[in-house]
Amino acid sequence: MNRIVIALTMLAATSAFAGKEEREFRKEKVDPAIAKAIATFKTSCGCALKFDVKWDGFANTDHLSTVRNMADAITEGAPGYCKDDDSKKAMCALKSIELKKGSATEFTFAGGKGSATNDGQSSVSWDMITGAVDK
Repeated sequence: MNRIVIALTMLAATSAFAGKEEREFRKEKVDPAIAKAIATFKTSCGCALKFDVKWDGFANTDHLSTVRNMADAITEGAPGYCKDDDSKKAMCALKSIELKKGSATEFTFAGGKGSATNDGQSSVSWDMITGAVDK
């Protein structure tokens, strides 16, 4: 019984706190990708975008990669999409994106807030974002 309690305690501890590899990956890969996505969105679409990442759900580098991949999708997609005033206006309705880990990869939009859920293996794409925002 004690071994089960110890194993469960260790599992909870490792999922709650990122290790050195995960911290370095976030610092070197994920955070810069988010910063670049924010800057590119502002430059391309003409408005600010905030990210609110629920980091607790992204326990390993694979999970963190889905955050980076979504940020990269914004960086790659915004310049080609926000080429005209109507597209810029539509995308500027998106004020923030809350990103969390869940059971399915999906993107919803309401009231200026995007809600991106990554399943830990796949990422929210630019097409998913524009499909929800620019209706």
